[in-house]
Amino acid sequence: MKQSEFLIVVMPFKDKLYRMAKRLLVSTEEAEDATQEILLKLWSKKQIMGTYNNVEAFAMTMTKNFCLDRLKSRQASNLKLVHSNYGDNNTSLQKEVEAKDSVDWVEKIMEELPEQQKMVLQLRDVEQYEYEEIEALLDMKPTAIRVALSRARKTVREKLMQKHNYGIA
Repeated sequence: MKQSEFLIVVMPFKDKLYRMAKRLLVSTEEAEDATQEILLKLWSKKQIMGTYNNVEAFAMTMTKNFCLDRLKSRQASNLKLVHSNYGDNNTSLQKEVEAKDSVDWVEKIMEELPEQQKMVLQLRDVEQYEYEEIEALLDMKPTAIRVALSRARKTVREKLMQKHNYGIA
């Protein structure tokens, strides 16, 4: 595989790799490093890349595993899970502050979810992957994906309700 072919195959999902890394590693720099590392690994596998049914799924799995390894490493003791790609320029300052606060709460709640629920919620609701793609990426059965997603959403919803209804009786 030549460089031009590699770019045609890999570049369309490069941003998804970055977002997955950012979700898991928090730090923009760490996510950029992880994305670059995955792209280098993909480049080193360019000769056998044509044998993969779904290069994007393979790359996302590599990204997930790389980031989880980084989180487990000693170097990553200061990393945490956060998601911060929210923005809306057409709102008042008060609404913007409230929206940011809600996003921060959702991020904190997502940090507390079990790893599997966190990954399914990220892939389905943030990255908007189809169930079949999530099934391939996480090697889970469709029923397990739906159950994990339902539980994750329910937990997020309940904890947000507790936060917003605090003090109201």
